[in-house]
Amino acid sequence: MHPDQLPIEAGVVAALVADQFRRWRGLPIVPVPSAGTVNALFRIGEEWVARFPLQPDDPDAVRARLRREAFAAAELLGRVPFPTPAPIALGRPGPGYPLPWAVQTWLAGEPAWDRPLSVAGAADLAALVRALRGIEVAGRRFAGPGRGGDLAGHDAWVRHCLDRSAGLFDVPAVAALWAELRGLPRRASDVMAHSDLTPGNVLLDAAGRLTGVLDVGGFGPADPALDLMVAWTMLDAGPRQRFRDELDVDELDWQRSRGWALEQAVGLVWYYRESNPAMHRLGVRTLERLLTGTSPER
Repeated sequence: MHPDQLPIEAGVVAALVADQFRRWRGLPIVPVPSAGTVNALFRIGEEWVARFPLQPDDPDAVRARLRREAFAAAELLGRVPFPTPAPIALGRPGPGYPLPWAVQTWLAGEPAWDRPLSVAGAADLAALVRALRGIEVAGRRFAGPGRGGDLAGHDAWVRHCLDRSAGLFDVPAVAALWAELRGLPRRASDVMAHSDLTPGNVLLDAAGRLTGVLDVGGFGPADPALDLMVAWTMLDAGPRQRFRDELDVDELDWQRSRGWALEQAVGLVWYYRESNPAMHRLGVRTLERLLTGTSPER
């Protein structure tokens, strides 16, 4: 998936777990199939999951990032109407794997890949976003990097992606839409946000209702339009309108959410074309919604 991706196998994970967490010795270690792009996942017994970063980095930098993510997960725990993972432990580098790694609680449910949500599912998403926004920002502001600050600051990345996307989608139409969206003014202050509400991070039951939310390490202050991009990544027209109505989103933030969704989608299409079909399809589907979606009168 990544040119520099680190290999990690269940046998290595079992040895690391046995050496560093003796209370889990003997528990089955099972790889978790995933379209995720940041971590390899391995269940430890029935209650926990280990997360191993996929790309090389400085171990101290990774350890600091995992600690920040654990702090964010702990702050969020129990404060939204759906289960979120609890941070349990940090592992050390060891034989066969060169970086720190993390252990969290395992959540039941199936990721929402290729499952557009119903109107009821859209209301669940709105309840999640509303609860996130209800958490006190406490004087914090988005500090980057990544999505959540200045939309126009991502112009170079979008252009880089468009240059690599000939034949993959209607590049002139997407470029024109980006030119329209990137400069829209921002008027609202930061709110607390999940910051990565992709289908892989939303768990559903058989009826399509939310049962949990994953990858909460990015929870923090961000542009209010950021989490609204889920309207374009996961929702078709009817559910999308229900989501908007539930949150009473004004036209400016609605259009700016399209900008954040576009910024992500243009990278998914070309980068994961061969290596990660689910992410590639997510990018294609999001761009189709952005190009065909219209805003009703409010």
